[in-house]
Amino acid sequence: MTKANNLNLFREELKKQELDGFIVPHGDEYQNEYLPEFSERLAFLTGFTGSAGTAIVFSDKGALFVDGRYTIQAKEQVDPKRLSIYQFFVEGSPRQYLSANLKAGMKVGYDPTLHLESELKDFRDVCKQASAELVPCQNNPLDDVWHKRPPLPDSKVVLHPLKYAGLSSMEKRLTICKKLGADAAIISDVPSMNWLLNIRGSDLQYTPLALGFAVLNGDASVDVFLSKGRLSKEIQDNLEHVRFHDPHAFDPALKAMGAEKLMVRLDPEVCTVGVIETLKSAGASILRKQDPCLLPKACKNNVEAEGMRQAHIRDGVALTEFLAWFSRASLVGDLTELSAAERLLEYREKQDLFKGLSFNTISAMGPSGAIIHYAPSKKSDRTIEPNGLYLLDSGAQYLDGTTDVTRTVAVGKSSEEQRERFTRVLKGHIAIASARFPKGTTGGQLDALARAPLWEVGLDYGHGTGHGVGSYLNVHEGPQCISPRRFGAPLCPGMILSNEPGYYKEGEYGIRLESLTVVTPCQERQTDGQELLQFETLTMAPIDVNLIEKAMLNNNEKKWLNSYHKKVKETLSPLVNKETAKWLEKATEEI
Repeated sequence: MTKANNLNLFREELKKQELDGFIVPHGDEYQNEYLPEFSERLAFLTGFTGSAGTAIVFSDKGALFVDGRYTIQAKEQVDPKRLSIYQFFVEGSPRQYLSANLKAGMKVGYDPTLHLESELKDFRDVCKQASAELVPCQNNPLDDVWHKRPPLPDSKVVLHPLKYAGLSSMEKRLTICKKLGADAAIISDVPSMNWLLNIRGSDLQYTPLALGFAVLNGDASVDVFLSKGRLSKEIQDNLEHVRFHDPHAFDPALKAMGAEKLMVRLDPEVCTVGVIETLKSAGASILRKQDPCLLPKACKNNVEAEGMRQAHIRDGVALTEFLAWFSRASLVGDLTELSAAERLLEYREKQDLFKGLSFNTISAMGPSGAIIHYAPSKKSDRTIEPNGLYLLDSGAQYLDGTTDVTRTVAVGKSSEEQRERFTRVLKGHIAIASARFPKGTTGGQLDALARAPLWEVGLDYGHGTGHGVGSYLNVHEGPQCISPRRFGAPLCPGMILSNEPGYYKEGEYGIRLESLTVVTPCQERQTDGQELLQFETLTMAPIDVNLIEKAMLNNNEKKWLNSYHKKVKETLSPLVNKETAKWLEKATEEI
């Protein structure tokens, strides 16, 4: 069935339900970024497969809104004659589109299990101003026309060993409950639930999660809404004061908390309006406060931080052996984006504790690299050809850590413009990597450091500079980030962040340099005694010196690059094969 047919069927269903329009977000009841196929409603309806977007569909028109990472991809995947495509923040917003197309008396539907309060407030305000009605739908009309919907994920749930987690589940719960401030807390963020209980699953393709809700009680006991049939015996034998319930028991449990007049803590940034309204209508008091697991999860303990270091060394071995091989194979002419990605996977699969990829590998030659979240397919697969740029953004899941790394390399000759742009991106990367900042600084305050070299010549990139990363969890996590649009949480020791400035020339090439870092204390202190923090680069992989205009780097930047390459060489040379070690010696020569 084509996406055009899906859209037609959906409009017919809206008419049956006496709705004039409907709001379709990318997301599920847990507000996951990456979804199981069962929850990919936006992709089913529109054909757009990115991890962020919102569609508004009327009987005779509609629009898809995506952020700057996905504008090119959306244009390639979605027929603009059927849905208009807009970029968030630049070309308007869903609220503005809704406002421009509403008429008095219209009814616009939404699924309360998929939306946050903040989103719905905007939509309600717009509908009220237009004398229209925003209607909650207990049964999503999109589900009614999705006849060959994939099944719900039901992977086996396993215990995450203490030697990788660093703290037992009970230790985490007792610490968190000291500051809970409520009778109970709804843990609707799936990574938080998995982290809190030291469990993992494989409900998502690239993220080792078991999907489900949890309620953390004030006495540090937990009610978890996961089918018992999914649990390993190890979990049932080892988790103290944890009760497992069928997922369908979650709604009655919310109503029971309301009946007991409990004070319930929840995070409005991840807890949907459906959960909140159920609690409120049942009589519960609501404490809107950040997920109590979010910050402890982000600030890796010593065991987790060391695990991330070791995972990055092994991942560096795989990536460096691939890059050495690629330097030869790319000039032959029979290599493609897909075959290169498959070869990289083979190198990673040889590493200890490897569990899978952390996201779909972005293996992008030439123009493909300008699509920020490009994923090669049989249809789009390009041949790796000389005299172009190859962008490789990839990562892996290991039992002791999660990786995410991007390197851009020259295939054959590069142009003067490409080298100049690459060097500006490198300068921004070094600025973040070498930054020192007082405790309490947010990533938003540092973001301009990465963009300044591009700003000097009127250039920029349409994505954040850095995101948080989990420990054998999500490759994207908060509350920390380095972004111009969100300041994020103050940076704390143990937080893992990516450092990934880039530049993209549509239709020609893309450049991105990404390494993961961990926030650590500086030995020095400010003159007033305030604590200083810095970034320790975890990623171990050489940066292509053939793309660097050396005259554009100052002495400190050259010193940083030479020091980084020395560390990469000394760490990896004893671990890679002889041929790769020889290539690495040249790839890390001082400039």
